[in-house]
Amino acid sequence: MYWSLVGGFTGLTAAREIMRDTPEKKVMVVDANEVGFGASGRNGGFSMTLFGMEPETTVMRWGKSKTQEAQNYMQQAVAYVHDLVEKENLDSDYEHTGMWRVAYSESQEKRLKKTYDLLTSLAKPNSYQFYDQSKVREKLNAPQIRAAIFEPETGILDPCKHVRAIKQLAEKAGAKIYENTAVVDIRKGGDGTIVKTNQSTINAKKLILATNAWSHTLAGPKKIRNRQRPAWTYQIVSEPLTKEEWQTLGWQDRMSIEDNRQLVHYLRITKCGRITIGGGDIAYEYGKEMDKWHDPKIWQALEDHFHWLFPTLKHKKVDYKWGGAVSANFDMVPEIGFIGDENIIYSSGCIGHGVSLTQLNGRLIADLISGIDSDISKFWIVNRKALPMPPGNFLAYLGVKTLTGILKGVDWYEERGLKSRVPSPH
Repeated sequence: MYWSLVGGFTGLTAAREIMRDTPEKKVMVVDANEVGFGASGRNGGFSMTLFGMEPETTVMRWGKSKTQEAQNYMQQAVAYVHDLVEKENLDSDYEHTGMWRVAYSESQEKRLKKTYDLLTSLAKPNSYQFYDQSKVREKLNAPQIRAAIFEPETGILDPCKHVRAIKQLAEKAGAKIYENTAVVDIRKGGDGTIVKTNQSTINAKKLILATNAWSHTLAGPKKIRNRQRPAWTYQIVSEPLTKEEWQTLGWQDRMSIEDNRQLVHYLRITKCGRITIGGGDIAYEYGKEMDKWHDPKIWQALEDHFHWLFPTLKHKKVDYKWGGAVSANFDMVPEIGFIGDENIIYSSGCIGHGVSLTQLNGRLIADLISGIDSDISKFWIVNRKALPMPPGNFLAYLGVKTLTGILKGVDWYEERGLKSRVPSPH
């Protein structure tokens, strides 16, 4: 019997793909809550190619060859999601509209051009285009934006609808899915792993720990608990725009938008005619409480940024707001690894860029489970020598405060010349 924890993009995709590879197997998925409760249902809805933090950071840490391999993997990941939606006719509100990465200040524009040069050296031809301010203003009425990198082969979707559509695909393939079933213990037993839930005890031959930001809360193997810590990011959704407001805004291409600040904002249009925006500042979890679902200061800063970015929409109100946790590990690069005798596989460290990444990771994990020697199963994040998180809370607290302070300082410095500054939490 094969088990997958949790019922997010990675676990559900792996379950479906394992059943498609080997229909005679028994595959079960358990989630402590309902499918979509975690990051797979609460993210910004960007099916994008960003790997880790920034390409410059990945090159510095891992070299250009591995960064290029990661870029290729991420382009495969976006194509995997796009093909899945089209072939299975998924009700995901998917739109293959491309993405802008934008700069607000002269300093950010200079850095954006360097990023563009790096990305074009890593990716296949015509993967990116650079827009100056005149080109930007042809396509969007957002006077704060000076320049943009346009990446045409990316998409947007409703993440909650998408993850529940994948749940249906996994069940159709033969996987059994149990929601609101919390795991209370994991331990070695016989020729497999004993998984104890709040309702039963099961002997699993293979176990997939796709718990992402919740991994440090798991009972069981110490290795999975020290791989990552959760960082909390927040989103708001505007009230619907009128036809006249959309015409004034000029956002006809419906591309998603992410700025190239250190503490980024991300925006997209919803199918129901709203704008959702997230990011900016973050919150960090030091213990196991996992209760930072609300942050009124960050929500207000997001609303202020929305009005700052689109002056013609200053009168628009916010209808919805929420928060969710992403998985951040010490070296800021995703990780797939084995525990012990390779009967347990874990995945973590998706850094908030996981809509496409985690789904292809599910296919990769299925290859590892089924013993398929594929191109993606050789991807260098598999069983890499990752740096564990430092023990205790004090070092983590000190590191987070230092890092976020530096990032905020860089943003302040690059935006110091703007007539009106990017809003931040008070």
